[in-house]
Amino acid sequence: MGATRTPREKWIEEGLRALVAGGPEAVRIEALAQALGVSKGGFYGYFRNRDALLTEMLDTWEYEVAEGVIEQVESGGGEAKARLKRLFDIVADSTDGPVRGTTADIAIRDWARRDTAVAERLRRVDNRRMDYLRSLFSSFCPDEDEVEVRCLLAVSVRIGNHFNAADNGKRSRAEVMDLIGRRLLE
Repeated sequence: MGATRTPREKWIEEGLRALVAGGPEAVRIEALAQALGVSKGGFYGYFRNRDALLTEMLDTWEYEVAEGVIEQVESGGGEAKARLKRLFDIVADSTDGPVRGTTADIAIRDWARRDTAVAERLRRVDNRRMDYLRSLFSSFCPDEDEVEVRCLLAVSVRIGNHFNAADNGKRSRAEVMDLIGRRLLE
């Protein structure tokens, strides 16, 4: 019986963990193999080289944080406000995952500052997020300016929440985030 291969997804997930921990420079084949407890030879069964892994990491991230989330929201059906509430809940629950987590998003944003191809992907993902939000908010909010404000607030709060170290008075951060979500749905 042959050795069990480490699945491709595990290499990608470990690559994203390394990216979060140390930026794109930390995504090294030997280090990933060591973290996975395997030899680096298995890597080449899936990927031509490190650049191919980096591309697949970005492909995975892009799908998961845009289309994957939208598919999850849409699968539950309902009116636009119900779908927005579901979206806010999904985003709130995905703060620490290796792909959908906020830390992966932040690591890719940092990487995009130094790599134009990554910056273009990030722009595409952010535009997809904004377009989806526009489609939902505009179904119950007739004012185009208000729709744009709500979309940008929703995306900005999701990204900026990680960077904000302030206390929230008598409320927890989760309570304040819930209040923001409710306000956006008014």
